[in-house]
Amino acid sequence: MAWRIGVDIGGTFTDVALVDDASGRIGVAKVPTTPSDLAEGVLAALRIAMGRYQVAPADVGLLSHATTVVTNAILEERGARAALVTTRGFRDVLELRRSARADLYDLFQDGPSILIPRRRRFEITERVGADGTIVTPLDEHEIEDLIAALKAARVEAVAVSLLFSFLNPAHERRLGARLRAALPDVPVYLSCEVLPEIKEFERSSTTAVCAYVGPILASYLRRLEASTKSQALPPLYLMGSNGGILEAAEAVAMPAMAVESGPAAGVVAAALVARQTGRLDLISFDMGGTTAKASLIRDGQYETTPDYEVGGGSSRTRWMNGTGHPIRVPVIDLAEVSAGGGSIAWVDRAGALRVGPKSAGADPGPVCYARGGTEPTVTDCNLLLGYLDADSLLAGDLPIDRGAAETAVRGRLAAPLGVDVRTAAAAVVDVVNHAMAEVLKIVSVQRGHDPREFALAAFGGAGPLHCAALAGELGIAEVVCPPIPGAFSALGLVGSDLKRDYVRTVYVTSADADPRELESAFAALEPEGAAMLDRAGVPPARQRFERSVDARYARQSYELAVPVLAGVIDASTLAQVAETFHDLHRRTYGHDNRSEPVQFVNVRLTAVGVTPVLAVRDKPASQGTDAVKARRRLWFRDVGAVEAAVYDRARMPAGLLAPGPAVIESLESTILVPPGWQARMDEEGFVVLTHAAPSS
Repeated sequence: MAWRIGVDIGGTFTDVALVDDASGRIGVAKVPTTPSDLAEGVLAALRIAMGRYQVAPADVGLLSHATTVVTNAILEERGARAALVTTRGFRDVLELRRSARADLYDLFQDGPSILIPRRRRFEITERVGADGTIVTPLDEHEIEDLIAALKAARVEAVAVSLLFSFLNPAHERRLGARLRAALPDVPVYLSCEVLPEIKEFERSSTTAVCAYVGPILASYLRRLEASTKSQALPPLYLMGSNGGILEAAEAVAMPAMAVESGPAAGVVAAALVARQTGRLDLISFDMGGTTAKASLIRDGQYETTPDYEVGGGSSRTRWMNGTGHPIRVPVIDLAEVSAGGGSIAWVDRAGALRVGPKSAGADPGPVCYARGGTEPTVTDCNLLLGYLDADSLLAGDLPIDRGAAETAVRGRLAAPLGVDVRTAAAAVVDVVNHAMAEVLKIVSVQRGHDPREFALAAFGGAGPLHCAALAGELGIAEVVCPPIPGAFSALGLVGSDLKRDYVRTVYVTSADADPRELESAFAALEPEGAAMLDRAGVPPARQRFERSVDARYARQSYELAVPVLAGVIDASTLAQVAETFHDLHRRTYGHDNRSEPVQFVNVRLTAVGVTPVLAVRDKPASQGTDAVKARRRLWFRDVGAVEAAVYDRARMPAGLLAPGPAVIESLESTILVPPGWQARMDEEGFVVLTHAAPSS
């Protein structure tokens, strides 16, 4: 028997999903996240999950993990004490940035804080020209002074980004060799190894991000790997931002690839559902304890973007930049908002109700968890409206203190607003629903898609509670709640391929491009990808290489990724790539210019280690099973208090229709079926919500 295990750290809970390759059986476990030591929560979750399903370490074929360590280090500005070394005269590239602004009308806005302060940014004499020729040789005599300065600054990591090193890395590699020899315990990240492509600021920023978070990620993975190895578990894999897993050593070498690790896993799982169920056009909606994430899946495939900023509000929309730190690595295109079950509701000085961005997180958590929380959260409000079990969650493992939640909502929300407790709780849910609906619009309407043409895939611990309200606001007719929605991102971890992206700058127009030179550029990247897959033990039969080019019109600042079909590149291939770019440009921006040559900026190669296809299913109960386990009163703003059936999801047979209002409970999540909606259990364990037929 071989099991695949995925572990996802959330803001409130750490989730484990287990899949038995032989039978397709799915298991799940949840434990509170341990912010003081995330590895402790991971190990506790593994112990509980493996014990519950009697999985021996020798039976585990894959262990993969999604972490927020990288993102949190940047958001909380608690990264390593890093240094940056640049060509003389380019010390301030991180501060000069681009001209893009987060708010075009705010003349006094501040840019994001600089990860590496000026006192730890150093210059060295050298210069490579724009054609790759050496203009000024590297001054070897300055290197010793640089090493002394780095030691005096007590740096924990060094980023090196020299001018035009993507064309000629000789100086950067020589400097890197000297630094690594003199500072053996300090990781050195070279831009020619991290991101060998054009755009100096983005290349420097990506390399600086790697240095800033690298030591923290390496320390975390070392501790976790040592613990898993001591339990005879297989090597640890990490979810990358591009939707693929990678070996821990690869993540340490390129830490920027671990940004948005957890959200990426959920989107991968949603894409699996899209292809499996035939609902190829989906909007994935993932609401956890601290954030809500959305992404668009078209024709069964998610999209990635090479232009991403971390550490600011830029994830709210791809069209506005300037709020965070750019990283030029493929990231699944998603939008995110600080709205989760743990989001704290409060009344501002003007008397307006606000929700978030502050979250109760895992410690102390919502008031009803009775762990010291005093500020009301979205979860507390859902509890008071009857949507959650008033006694316990997680099948009794998490006792609930309803009285404490009611006291907090009454004192901090209802009294200041001058309303009763249930009205205040419903207002909180309305506010957070509106914020999340805006995120769904970002990935659909703002991308040029009509959300009414998509189904909504709802998951996360809190997603199924809010999905019907969001679907109603956007005119979405169908909502799909997959098996184990509360640990669905963890399930995506075991359904992901092994992936690593490689890039080189070519900078040529389609009219002037030599097919043989482009073919050589792609071919030069394949040995790197093949070596990575060989190190991971992927057999040749499961190795695949995907090609694409970053293309744009002349004088544009941003590119679109255009796939290049397999096979030797020739003139017809270039014409097809250009035609595809025109079509993609029109879909993305609403116009194209087919009379203008297309400029190829970078070639990209994705090395893929194909994993066995994961079937997301959970066998429904046998026919005739009584699925109703209780009845309780729910409160809705439009209709007031109503009696509703409470269903046990594990006891729902295929074909069972649950008319709203109703609640469907499972170990790790709760589905709310409001009035006017109905839920049906299908043959593979999916709960599908649709509008109820009007009564005659």
